[in-house]
Amino acid sequence: MIGVFLLTGGAVLLYMTIWFALSLLLKRNDIADIAWGMGFVFAAVVSLAAGGFFAPRAVLVSLLVLIWGLRLALHIHARNRGRGEDKRYKQWREQWGKWFYPRSFLQIYMLQGVLLVIVSVPVIFINASTTTRFSWVDFAGVAIWLFGICFEAIGDWQLLRFVRNPANKGVLMTSGLWHYSRHPNYFGEVTLWWGIYLMTLSIPNGWLTIIGPLTITFLILKVSGIPMLEKHYEGRADFEEYKRRTSAFLPLPPK
Repeated sequence: MIGVFLLTGGAVLLYMTIWFALSLLLKRNDIADIAWGMGFVFAAVVSLAAGGFFAPRAVLVSLLVLIWGLRLALHIHARNRGRGEDKRYKQWREQWGKWFYPRSFLQIYMLQGVLLVIVSVPVIFINASTTTRFSWVDFAGVAIWLFGICFEAIGDWQLLRFVRNPANKGVLMTSGLWHYSRHPNYFGEVTLWWGIYLMTLSIPNGWLTIIGPLTITFLILKVSGIPMLEKHYEGRADFEEYKRRTSAFLPLPPK
């Protein structure tokens, strides 16, 4: 079990190093966002192969991660296509000056790799387990995952369609799922990871992997998700009104 975790962790850091090298060639660090989703797929494949048991639950959860990671990477690629480097990364490029390369490697790619492995702990644990019997908890976990990915995908699709409409330039997205949550895509992402965690509860000591969903929840609610995104809209009258009446995360009727 420990060997599978160590092998997967080392492979993910190597994977992120390759993406860092690619960012130097392309001169844009926002490809790290694409590396994030595909990194989970990579971690799932490596841990599944390293575990060597290929239990039905392990194959199923790896497939769920493949679907989610591939969808997310393709969505981000479609969103960034034909545009310059994301303004967050461009701002860091200007701020870091001569320390840009070491800080990019450590603060963007290596840190992201470590966080990726931590969030993937439930997946790695399942892939290293020999337990084969399914239980009702597994089916509940898959149902929650399905709800989460549908919520995330629909939210992303609605926003992408809205942004691509020239008539909406400079206008805040407040319709569809965004009418009930300021970040329905983030809500869906957190939900699906809790669904995957639920599947570990069919395995002895699986509850210990709770660090995975707790980490992604904390990152989105308090660090790089909602706070970082909403910082760019602070002070806008339309956003402040939207913020006042719309739930930040959980889908709720507007106030």
